[in-house]
Amino acid sequence: MNTNTHPEPKHADLMDTFSRTISYLRLSLTDRCNLHCRYCMPEDDTKGLTVLQHEDLLSYEELLRIVNIAVDMGMNKIRLTGGEPLVRKGVMDFIAQLARIKGLEEIRLTTNGVLLADKAEGLYRAGIRKVNISLDSMRPERFASITGVNRFDDVWEGIEAAQKTGFDVKLNVVAMKGVNDDEFVDFALLSVDRGFQVRFIEFMPVGSDSTWDEASFISSTDLQEKIAETGVLEALPGRRMDGPARVYSLTLPDGRQGQVGFISPISHHFCDTCNRLRLTSAGRLRACLLHDREADLKSLLRSGATDNDLRDLIHQTILDKPKGHTLAEDQAKCSGQMSRIGG
Repeated sequence: MNTNTHPEPKHADLMDTFSRTISYLRLSLTDRCNLHCRYCMPEDDTKGLTVLQHEDLLSYEELLRIVNIAVDMGMNKIRLTGGEPLVRKGVMDFIAQLARIKGLEEIRLTTNGVLLADKAEGLYRAGIRKVNISLDSMRPERFASITGVNRFDDVWEGIEAAQKTGFDVKLNVVAMKGVNDDEFVDFALLSVDRGFQVRFIEFMPVGSDSTWDEASFISSTDLQEKIAETGVLEALPGRRMDGPARVYSLTLPDGRQGQVGFISPISHHFCDTCNRLRLTSAGRLRACLLHDREADLKSLLRSGATDNDLRDLIHQTILDKPKGHTLAEDQAKCSGQMSRIGG
């Protein structure tokens, strides 16, 4: 499979022009989803009009080839995203094949949790150990309003199954003023009661049809102040690079503790330490979630490209990675579709 003859030492191709080492690849397996979260999928998608056809997705064989090349270059961590990655047929076998790639140290999964209860044990056997579960409300009616479907009980069963199976679970909460801001304290307390990290993510202006507006935005600083009313927040040393999250312990007056994280792409972006590339479900390589520039890896792959050709495009995409985004300054929106880019 690998025809690489480049003489450079491993990792040499992973350094961008701002001295960041890009070691982490996020793969969007599909843009299809069994939820229709209003900030993720354009309105047309809720009618099933703009999802990709199967032939427009990269096949599992193509994805494995790309991952093998990326790992050969020195990347060591993969995250599987969507859409909802668990709706794609054959995903278990694909994960098992990923887990056999020498040099790939970690495969993580981001899921909405709807199918997780039935798939948790199989995912664990296949090689997944860390799971991020998206949940923006613990109130069933509000959950249905945000997601377009009444599947809260399925998600909660998925969370419980993931913990029972032994996954390292993190809960992702998109913070939206006027939507779920009255639940932030409840989510923080969930980290105390259930023992997993709860991460609050600033609402991002992604997608030409995004529901984002300034009135719905709440900064991580305001979030921290709200949660600090329930207990003491203390930054955990050495945890700044737990992905993009700034991680804190939360100590309640009775001494019980939990752990919360804050991901602040708008108010306090982490571009200076960003170490990732994204491969969209349409086969386009993206160096920054919030920049629209993409490289068409799929077309190159399907034109008979050698592994060196693909490696060169990955390397050039890394070199083209911008220093940072400017969303906070110019209030622009990233026009990409989140369900296709990969959350």
